[in-house]
Amino acid sequence: MAYALQWLRSLVFLVAIYGGMAVIGILFFPWAMLSRKGARAACLTWCRWVRWSAGWMVGLKTEVRGTPPQGEVIIASKHQSFLDIILIFGAVPAGKFIMKRELLWAPVLGQYAMRIGCVPVNRGKRGAAISQMLKDVDRGAIEPGQLIIYPQGTRVAPGVKAPYKVGAALLYQQSGQPCVPAATNVGLFWPRKGIYRKPGTAVVEFLPVIEPGLSKHAFLARLEQEVETASEALHQEAVPHAQD
Repeated sequence: MAYALQWLRSLVFLVAIYGGMAVIGILFFPWAMLSRKGARAACLTWCRWVRWSAGWMVGLKTEVRGTPPQGEVIIASKHQSFLDIILIFGAVPAGKFIMKRELLWAPVLGQYAMRIGCVPVNRGKRGAAISQMLKDVDRGAIEPGQLIIYPQGTRVAPGVKAPYKVGAALLYQQSGQPCVPAATNVGLFWPRKGIYRKPGTAVVEFLPVIEPGLSKHAFLARLEQEVETASEALHQEAVPHAQD
């Protein structure tokens, strides 16, 4: 009975947040078309709406730990579900994502992603995707901000192993910018697929900066070790609550 009730609450929550996306997208549309500031304000408003709604509708609290970066950096994060996107974007002043090209066709989401400066890539052609990503980043380098990349390339469920791909290392080397790793446990509460949302506290944690200058292999090894270790610690911290 308790599971069925939480599932129903989760369904209502999802309807509410995606309905809210449509409403906020329409209300902010004129400002967003005139200014990226308007597009970013719309996205931040929706992120706040999701976090607030999750707390009282499904009992899912959210927390951002560490120091969110403010300047021009790369953020390389563990990716477990849509929730880590929301938490990271809402925590930084000018975030933009390396995202799969298919999302451009998503209603509201795709249009606003382009307005805030996200960089779409074709994941089906790995070599070409990396080359195009670097060119697109170069073209957008005049706009300061935090470029967010998921080095495993896709959502990975808690406890599942997946390789860290070379794109993040190439971006780190080409840009000459510091990299801020980020860990998370959000997949325990908001999974990759399905409707059910578990109560508890979902966390994104910004980790110490990796300064420029490392080789590609050294960077990837350090990034993977730090992100996976911190994510596992958050996982263990949350497991008793996630199993309730």
